[in-house]
Amino acid sequence: MTNLEIRTRLSEEDAVKRIKQFFGEAGQGLMLTEDTPGCLSFQGGGGYVTAHVIAEGGETKINLLTQEWDFQVKDFASRMPK
Repeated sequence: MTNLEIRTRLSEEDAVKRIKQFFGEAGQGLMLTEDTPGCLSFQGGGGYVTAHVIAEGGETKINLLTQEWDFQVKDFASRMPK
């Protein structure tokens, strides 16, 4: 299990779009199981990814919690603009 926090200059809306593209069916192939303001959850492959997205102090904070998708979460974090 991995719990990773990243901060990005992207808007909250743009961060959510990137999360959906990366982890969703067109990306890693996970099924979007929750899509509420500030929270996205994906399931598949025996695990899950949950992303909490919060605009904070002129940047966007993303907290990623995962089981079985640790490598992909770290890959996603490395691709986000700082």
